[in-house]
Parts: sequence; structure tokens; C-alpha cells
Amino acid sequence: MRLALISGAAMLALPAYAQEATALPPVQISSDPTSGTTLDRSEIERSSARSSDTAETITRIPGVDAFGAGGVSSLPTIRGLDSGRVSILVDGVSIDEVCPNNMNPPLSYTHPQTVESVSVLTGVTPVSMGGDSIGGAISVNTADPQFAGPDGTLVTGRASAFYRSNGDDFGGAANVTVATDSISLTYDGSYTQSENHEGGGNAGIVRSSEYAKTDHSLTFGALTGLGLFTLRGGIQRAPYEGFPNQYMDMTDNRSWFLNGRYQGYFGWGDVDLAVHYRDTDHEMNFLDDKGGTASGGMPMLGEGHTAGYRLGVSLPVSSRGTIRLGSEFHHQWLTEWWPPVPGNMMMGPNSFININDANRDRLGSYAEWEAQWSDALSTTIGLRNDQLWMNTGDVAPYGTGMMQMADVAAAAAFNAADRERHDSNWSGSALLEWDAAKGFAFELGYAHKVRSPNLYERYAWGRGSMASRMIGWFGDGNGYVGNLNLDPERADTVSAAVTFSGAGDMPWSLRISPYYTHVADYIDVVKLAELTDMMGMPTGFVQLQFANREARFYGLDVSGAVELLRTDAGSRLTLDASASWLHGDNLADDDPLYHQMPFNASLGLHYAGDNGFDGHLELQAVADKNRVDLTRNEPPTDGYVLANIGAGYTVDGFRLGIDVSNLFDSEYALPLGGVSLGDFKATGTLRPVPGRGRSFNVSLSKSF
Repeated sequence: MRLALISGAAMLALPAYAQEATALPPVQISSDPTSGTTLDRSEIERSSARSSDTAETITRIPGVDAFGAGGVSSLPTIRGLDSGRVSILVDGVSIDEVCPNNMNPPLSYTHPQTVESVSVLTGVTPVSMGGDSIGGAISVNTADPQFAGPDGTLVTGRASAFYRSNGDDFGGAANVTVATDSISLTYDGSYTQSENHEGGGNAGIVRSSEYAKTDHSLTFGALTGLGLFTLRGGIQRAPYEGFPNQYMDMTDNRSWFLNGRYQGYFGWGDVDLAVHYRDTDHEMNFLDDKGGTASGGMPMLGEGHTAGYRLGVSLPVSSRGTIRLGSEFHHQWLTEWWPPVPGNMMMGPNSFININDANRDRLGSYAEWEAQWSDALSTTIGLRNDQLWMNTGDVAPYGTGMMQMADVAAAAAFNAADRERHDSNWSGSALLEWDAAKGFAFELGYAHKVRSPNLYERYAWGRGSMASRMIGWFGDGNGYVGNLNLDPERADTVSAAVTFSGAGDMPWSLRISPYYTHVADYIDVVKLAELTDMMGMPTGFVQLQFANREARFYGLDVSGAVELLRTDAGSRLTLDASASWLHGDNLADDDPLYHQMPFNASLGLHYAGDNGFDGHLELQAVADKNRVDLTRNEPPTDGYVLANIGAGYTVDGFRLGIDVSNLFDSEYALPLGGVSLGDFKATGTLRPVPGRGRSFNVSLSKSF
């Protein structure tokens, strides 16, 4: 038994050595209690026929959901804990938000058509997987450098394109590798664009759901006697992206990055060193649905830089034991300002300085011991410390007029306060894996994890109605105010998993995973005031301030599969199913927590033929959402059932896929989608964000 750590942590994976291009394998999802679930290239490719959002591709994993944002920017949740509390790594690197509404989350810098694999761990995570998080872990990986055989040259890659009828969505991607036995160069690129899509049934258009995005990267690999050296750089440009549940839209996002990595393998142990840098410029304003124009509106600008390193050393201390030591540093710098709007007395005459030269620096170190006590029993125990420093400069309102008095007073109080903070966070984890008998495996894990507030939770200072409503990644229309006095969140999690499996003519597996998490000083909210319009009339929205509370999460994830048919020629027919139940409470006021997914289940029938044909039929059922956060006026939603059907054919490296999502055009509201502020802006009516209606999707890919 082994511990399969997510890429980018201290556990080192051997580099891939490809001799020639080969056809993609059939759909495979590997799952065991410790390694979690990994979606491979073929599974991601099938999911990408329906969506260009990487976060959406992992929501079929039990315990994983995503709450609605832009078309390529959903925010994942794992067992009730949102993306800010989950460790999310892209090629081993953590990516910070540069937006008060988190419109550019880490997974928005990826595209399903260029991702090689996605690994998700929903249970207890070892300390080597990163600090400053209290939930599970998500790791998105592009392919490792490929190399040719001795004295050979390798040219390989793939190209793909797609079209989706709902939203007139189209795009494509390309991957090309040219390599010798020691040098490798790979290009990855993608483009996707969509108009506003239609909701299911009679829901009509979902306003502010359009988007466009392109990503490009180059990866250079060198295989030497000292190990593998990798240098990867790239750019991303999203010229626009609508957000149905936000007051603002993203009107530009430009980002570039440069990552370097060294992997060395020696008789005494292994070394993995990665360094990274990213620069991001972010703009928000109103798109047409919200009354935007080419100039004017309400510009909001942000600039951010991140840099750091990750060092992991793996030391075998015996034939059955390994010690892992690691250190990492992550620097975040952020400035955000809102330029004045000419002729507008509320938004001028000066720039609104929301975040001024803020920094969030984290230095982490850990030690972890993995012991293989027998062929059936292993343990992993680790301890971690993260030192975190935060500070920011003075801020300023738009001006000093009577309509700006709330922000004038808030800025004065903020500037007079001591804003420098230092947290020393200790975390620990212990996991046990036991193959108790043939067909029966058991895992038990405990973790104490600590997360410090992000820059907006601590430093968002505006107290005016408009200023506070520009803060918040929750999609609820409310206004949010930061809190300098927030303490770090401290979570204690117990997670177990029991896996039953059987062989024979119809191989099957069943996994049952209960969990419990208690969070002290959970960063939730308290109500400050009702928000009113210019006439002093209530808007139905409230102003909230981040505050430490107490929270509890518990639930159950179940998944299973059975192979119904396998022919001698290699055809397979598989039935899989999953279900998740979650209960989250704010123990401070005995109310439900926000953004908690109701009971949901899925059923899938998948066929992979020996003649290149494949097909699938999937059903997804979601119960009524009636446990809602009353403090935030969270809307309830009705339950629903969706059906997806699709088929594909592969020949000579070509694959043609045809897929119909929401086959019966069911009308439904997204349980975690928030409220449709695009509709509210256009019509004055407020409703939950509708789910996407029926779409006919066509994809074509070629591997070579």
C-alpha cells in the first residue's frame, strides 16, 4: 500500500518517458481511501464536451460541489467548505485571487481541454499537501514532459474543437510536443467563447452568462544526469466574463506566469524544488446586461503578484518507512482601486482605494512519517507550522461629500488602526490504511488544520452601501465588510472510509465515507444593517461583517460501481452511482450555514466498445434546498432531476463526440447559485440563478 500524494506536495512522482504517441485509454477513475479520486485525460475530455469550467468537471465526485459564478470561474466546495478553505494547486502552485468578488479563482486559469489530470482528496489531507487550509485538496496537472527513446525524435500531441448549442459556445485547444531523449518542448493552448445561455424550461435567458478566454503556455524539459529540470511559462487573457449573481462583471483579466521545477532522485532520497511567479491585472465594470458602456460605468481595477517556492525532500529511513521534510514560502501582493466616474457625485472626484499595497506572506514547514507496517497496514503522521504575516497601507474613499460620510468615517478609523498581523498556525494529521481482508479496506484519518483570513476578510473596510456591495464572492447581493480582529479558523476533522469490492464475472466496489468537522473561530458573518436604495427604501439585501463564529459539518458520501458486461474482445458496460448528504450548522446562532448542498445522487451507465464506440447515460437528482442561511437571505430551491446522454467514436486517433446535456430541458434553480442580479438589474425582479437548459454538444479531437 502506498500514499499517493497530490502533485506538487513533497511526495515525488517519477517523470514520464513517452516513446511514441499512443491512443488515449478508456475512461478510468481511480479511487482509494487515501489517494482520493483522480480523473484522467479521457474522463476530463468527455466532461469538457459540456463545459469549459474545470471546477464543473469534478462535481460528479461525491462530496464535491461548486457554487455558481462566471461560465469558467465556478468556486468548488468540498464537504461544505468553500474554495478559500480548500487547498487548490495548479501544477503544484497556489494561485491567489485578485478580485473582491473572486472572479479569477485558481481553476479559472485552467481549461479542461488542456488538463492532463485532476486529483481530488475529500477526506483528511496529509500536512505535506499544503497549509493555510482546513478542507480537502484539489490538484490540477498538465502533462509531465515527454521524451523520445535513445537517439530518436518524438513528435506527438492532440487537437480538439467543440460547439455547444446553448449559448452558441465554441472553442478549441491544441497540445504539441517535440522532444529528443533529453530535451522536450511542449505548447498548450486553448480558446473558448460563449454568449448568454438559456435556462431550462421556461426560465428564459440567463443574463450576464457570456464569456471569452484564452490560455497559452510553453513547457521546456531537460533530462540530465542530475535529474529532471522543467521550466513552464504562459499567459491568460479573459477579455470579458459575465457574472449572473454579481453586481459587476469582469471586463478584462490578464495574467502571466513563470514556474521552474527540479526533480532529483538519489540513493539517499529524492528532492523536489519548485519556484513560481505570477502577475495579474484585473478589471471589473458592467457588461451590456447590466447597463455597461464602452466607457464610464464603474471601473474597478486590481493588480496582484505572487511568488514563492516549494521544497520537498523524501528520505527512506527503512525498507518500510519514509520521512518527508518540506518548506515553502508564498508571497502575495495586492493593490485595488476604483477610478472616479466623471459627473457622478457618489463616485468621485478621487479614486476609491480599497486595498493599498497589501501583502500576505506565508512561510511553512512540515515533517511527515509514512510507515508500511505490513503489506496490509500503513500509517502517515505529520506536523506542520505556518508563519503568516499580513499588512496593508492607508485607504481612501471617493471623496468627502455628504453622500460619502459612511466611507469617510470608515477610512479614517481604518487608517488610524494597527493593520499589521502575525499568525503562527500549527497543524497536524494522522492517517491509517488497513486492508483488513480480501475485498475489505478501511481508512481512518484525523487532522487539526488552521487557516488565516484572506486579505479581503481582514482588510475590506468600506461601510457605505455601495462600497460594501462591491465586496463578496458569495453571489447573494449583500454587502460585506472586513474585520481587522479576525482570528484564524481552527478545524478538527475526523474522516473514515470503508471500501468493499468483489471480483468474478461482475466486478464491483462500494465505498462509504462518513466525516465530521468542527471549526472554532469559523469566519462567517454578523448583520450590521439593512441596505436601502437612494430613496431610503429597503432593497431586500443586508450589510454583513465577517466575524469569528463556531461551525460544524458532518455528512456521508457513498459511491459504487459494477461491471455489467465484459466481452473477450474488450467491450465493457459499467454502472456507477454516488450519493452525498451534508449537514452544516452555525453553532453560534443555531442556524444553517451558507452554501450547503442538499442531498444529491447520480447514476451513470457507461459503455466502452472494442470497435472504438463509447456511450453514456447519466442521471443526477438533487433534493429541495430548504436549510438556508436566513442571515444572508439565502433563497430556497426546489429539487430536480437532470439527464445527460452522449456517444463517441474513435478511429485512427480521431474522436467524434455527440452529447446532449439536460436532455429533457428541465427547469431548475442552482442550489448554490445565489441570486440572479443580472435579472435584478434589467427587470427589477429577483430570482435564484436558473440552471442551464438543454444543449446539443459536438466535439472533435485528434491525437497524433
